[in-house]
Amino acid sequence: MSGIVAIVGRPNVGKSTLFNRLTESKKAIVDAVSGVTRDRQYGESIWNGKTFNIIDTGGLTIKSDDVFEDEIRKQVRLAIDEADIIIFLVDVVNGITDHDEAIANMLRKSTKEIMIVVNKVDDNKRQYDAVEFYKLGLGDYLCISSINGSGTGDLLDEVVKKLPETQYVELPDIPHIAIIGRPNVGKSSLLNVLTETDRNIVTPIAGTTRDSVGTRFTKYGYDYFFVDTAGLRKKEKVHENIEFYSVLRSIRSLEKADVCILLLDAEQGIESQDMNIVRLVVKNNKGLIICVNKWDLIQDKGTYTARDFEEKLREKLAPFNDIPILFTSVLEKQRLQKILSETQQVYENRKRRITTSQLNEVMLEAIAQHHPPAIKGKFIKIKYVTQLPTPWPAFAFFCSNSKYVREPYKRYLENKIRATYDFKGVPIRIFMRDK
Repeated sequence: MSGIVAIVGRPNVGKSTLFNRLTESKKAIVDAVSGVTRDRQYGESIWNGKTFNIIDTGGLTIKSDDVFEDEIRKQVRLAIDEADIIIFLVDVVNGITDHDEAIANMLRKSTKEIMIVVNKVDDNKRQYDAVEFYKLGLGDYLCISSINGSGTGDLLDEVVKKLPETQYVELPDIPHIAIIGRPNVGKSSLLNVLTETDRNIVTPIAGTTRDSVGTRFTKYGYDYFFVDTAGLRKKEKVHENIEFYSVLRSIRSLEKADVCILLLDAEQGIESQDMNIVRLVVKNNKGLIICVNKWDLIQDKGTYTARDFEEKLREKLAPFNDIPILFTSVLEKQRLQKILSETQQVYENRKRRITTSQLNEVMLEAIAQHHPPAIKGKFIKIKYVTQLPTPWPAFAFFCSNSKYVREPYKRYLENKIRATYDFKGVPIRIFMRDK
């Protein structure tokens, strides 16, 4: 167990900059535009031999025009409930604002340890200016500059002193599952329903999720680390710097995942950007499940059947179409258990190991039935096959004249492997090596 520290404050006081510095990462998006952070972001910090978690929260506003105001407030309250220590970050440049006073009133009702931290204190004059934060009535304060690190060492010293005595337990090596897809297909809603929390902000506005947000899931006998990602758009539709970095974080989350759950909108069907996402998953050798969300809307209209939709979908996915396709409704909570069971199966398929003797017994017979065609008078003789020690299924076929083996024959070999062993939802790599 490790302690939890939450960073709260109004927009644009430097919460995400401080979060990145304390976690020695660039996990939280930082931009000059206020209100960038919306969902809670988690990170880990180690100081003086103590490990603890840090939560970055969205900027709290009061009676503003921000459509996310109520949802962000919910997220901040959840972070405060989770935390052992609350860092109330304020800005010495602007001094005490109405928002600061409203946040201070909210924090007074909490029984948690509160630390006032005055940011952007870059010189002696600003240290004198920081005195006014005593007016908040929350006790003493610390001065820092999160952008250059000044004072953050003292801050960390105080944090570890105030942390409860807990024993750190290393988390097991559990499957990482990334929920991916275009904007507004229901990714955050799916994670919220699975975890039975309001972990992520959900609105009808596309692009609500900006950071890739991780959640430990331990229910129904499963133990996963789910990551809700920002919607992946076409490059020409990424206009804001913030959205550009959101897409980068989504891609990084995909690269770190074991299995990806691709959500499609049943009313929109599969589009070119969905196919780009599939190609990205295959390129990175990740497991894949496709969930056609909002299927209840299609059922009500009776426009076409699930079989028709699936046939067209598999045609577009070819040649890699050995993928579980589920028809779900997150809103109606349809087939959510099926998502979990298929995720587990694909994860196990990705780790599947076949012995060399079993492989050769099956594949040498398949090769004898259909030899690779000769190219430019060069005959190819495949001698044996073995599975490579990679985290995903990869097979090396040792043969003569390997450079003349064409893609259609490699697909034939892959199809034979799939027909014999369960690698559903997992890309297979075929390598031809000279022997």
